[in-house]
Amino acid sequence: MNFNPDDVGIANGNIFGFPITENDADIVIIPVPWDVTASYGKGTSNGPQAILDASTQLDFYHPFLKNAYQTKVFMTEISRDWSAINEKLCTQAIDYIHYLEQGGNLSDNSEYLKIVSEINKTHEALCSNLYERASALISKGKIACVLGGEHSTPLGLILALNNLKKPFGILQIDAHADLRKAYENFEQSHASIMYNVLNRCEYMERLVQVGIRDVANSEVELINKDHRIKTYFDWDIKNKLFEGSTWKNITDEIIADLPQRVYISFDIDGLSPELCPNTGTPVVGGFNLQEITYLFFKLTDAGKEIIGFDLNEVAPGNNNDWDANVGARALWNLVCATEKSRQNKL
Repeated sequence: MNFNPDDVGIANGNIFGFPITENDADIVIIPVPWDVTASYGKGTSNGPQAILDASTQLDFYHPFLKNAYQTKVFMTEISRDWSAINEKLCTQAIDYIHYLEQGGNLSDNSEYLKIVSEINKTHEALCSNLYERASALISKGKIACVLGGEHSTPLGLILALNNLKKPFGILQIDAHADLRKAYENFEQSHASIMYNVLNRCEYMERLVQVGIRDVANSEVELINKDHRIKTYFDWDIKNKLFEGSTWKNITDEIIADLPQRVYISFDIDGLSPELCPNTGTPVVGGFNLQEITYLFFKLTDAGKEIIGFDLNEVAPGNNNDWDANVGARALWNLVCATEKSRQNKL
């Protein structure tokens, strides 16, 4: 492609300013501007636009991928329709969540029952829409990916990959296990994405969670009960490091737990919160970005195939674009690891 990585970044509407069309792309990113079920901080629905805006400010040399700037990646247009639906439902969801936090019971309030029902139906429509879009891309041999939005957003993509009827695993980078059942009565809550995957994706044979450090008793019980789940809690990782282990040794363990075909689900709150202070639910602890980048490229070096990814929970701040800057760099590393994996198959 005709792109000079030493020139000033051009805001041409595509991610990173790359002169690539959807038809020519090998990797296609679908932005999903949605954060209706976010239960603490809102704003992740604005993440895709903020990351797009910040993405042209990067330099495109990558130490682990030769000629990384030649990667054929395209991001589809951010849907104004879904943005408008999200804005409307967010207002209603905020009122409802506040009602719950004041001790309210959903079954006692017919108005909120209607709101929750509407949100659940709309969320399933969002999932179905993504499923169709991702399936069409996959049928053309493209690697489909999602840029959220809250962490509920990639379910449609994961269902599309499951529909290929080929075994795969998920590498989840996250502060939270996301194994709650219909959290706050939202069937596709941001806190329920992996619960839904486990129950709707029969070909998903291994869920490897890394960095979990804020978890409910019910989630720990499920982790201990379901043989498909392997969780590397943040406190266990840190204890191993404190006692002399290395990040390389730990990443080797993580990669050995994954099957050949791997989907990466990256919640930005898996990072240390000073890197993403405006994310929906920040938690003390976590990783620096280079540690996670190291894991991704060790995955490709081990010969694993990255079949898709999502990046979620990036929320731009009101005073600066720090979260978007970190988010754009996290996305760039995901894209480069995925491209290296794609090249390994050629």
